[in-house]
Amino acid sequence: MKIKIKRIHPDAQIPKYAHEGDAGLDLCTIEAFEMEPGERKSIPLGLAIEIPDGYVGLVSEKSGLSHKYGIKGFGGVIDSGYRGEIHAGVMNLSDKYFKFEKGHKIAQLLIQKIEQVDFEEVKELSNTSRGEGGLGSTGK
Repeated sequence: MKIKIKRIHPDAQIPKYAHEGDAGLDLCTIEAFEMEPGERKSIPLGLAIEIPDGYVGLVSEKSGLSHKYGIKGFGGVIDSGYRGEIHAGVMNLSDKYFKFEKGHKIAQLLIQKIEQVDFEEVKELSNTSRGEGGLGSTGK
């Protein structure tokens, strides 16, 4: 599948897969910046994309950043009708400053097929073995 992409910033990198078979395309920063402990930012990526109808772009975190450095990504949904610049949300959950260099991999983009649904309002739902058991209901 080909997806149209527009470079908004001259230093923006076109997303690419790091390895054959990867699900996520790497998204990179267009400038260097630092994050203080506890700081949250929305980082512009210098790109706009045209997601085809029936698909969604999901911006997700890089597991290495979160596991090694405490940099948590919080994703976003890129709907097929959106044509503006895409951003990556990140938060520094560590107690140390973290510096992103220009071109640093900051997030990943997953393209997934979606299903449109219709809701049917009912008075009762079917029973299951779990029922209404919520948070922690399955034990440790």
